[in-house]
Amino acid sequence: MKYVVLSSVLALGVALAPVTMAEENTTDHHYVKDSVITTKVKAKLAAKHLTTLTKIRVDTDENGVVWLSGRAPTEDARDLAALIAKNTDGVNGVHNDIAVQPD
Repeated sequence: MKYVVLSSVLALGVALAPVTMAEENTTDHHYVKDSVITTKVKAKLAAKHLTTLTKIRVDTDENGVVWLSGRAPTEDARDLAALIAKNTDGVNGVHNDIAVQPD
């Protein structure tokens, strides 16, 4: 009887493995999309050659919404970072939580 139960549990585990793996792949897909958007925004910020923009943290959620945080020395620098993020392919929205703190 023990062997029948053990065999059944093993068979169920093997049968459900593809379902579990499919769910993980879906999650990985969202992560890759998010990291690509984040990388694009960071590259565009760096391309402006403003050292103040390197102090900005960029995160992207699963819906393509970019979250900016960190600090900038002026309101203009803060607004520029948001504009750059907004004009990046794949971005569906921007939350600008950058604090203005003069050096």
